[in-house]
Amino acid sequence: MLKPGGRFAVSDIVLLRPLPEPAHRAMRLWTGCVGGALLDTDYVAKLAAAGFTDPTVEVTRTFNRTDLDETAATIKDIPADLDLDTVIPAMDGAVASAFIRATKPA
Repeated sequence: MLKPGGRFAVSDIVLLRPLPEPAHRAMRLWTGCVGGALLDTDYVAKLAAAGFTDPTVEVTRTFNRTDLDETAATIKDIPADLDLDTVIPAMDGAVASAFIRATKPA
């Protein structure tokens, strides 16, 4: 609950572009927060629809191919039908950590 004029602020994982379905399956293997990540534009739209003003997403780190390859190397039990050589390039530059902020109207 925020008082009028209060600030909403979280750090979360966001998607910078839509991903193909196999990438979502791979993300669920890596972490729940990535698997359920919203597109940055959807985050802003949902905050605005909830009545917040000035919603913003400030990307603090974008995960690249090297980051994703390193993470994939630590995962056990990857489904046999999941082709990481296809999925990882699709995710390159699409997953980011970000600060999300908005203000409750006065």
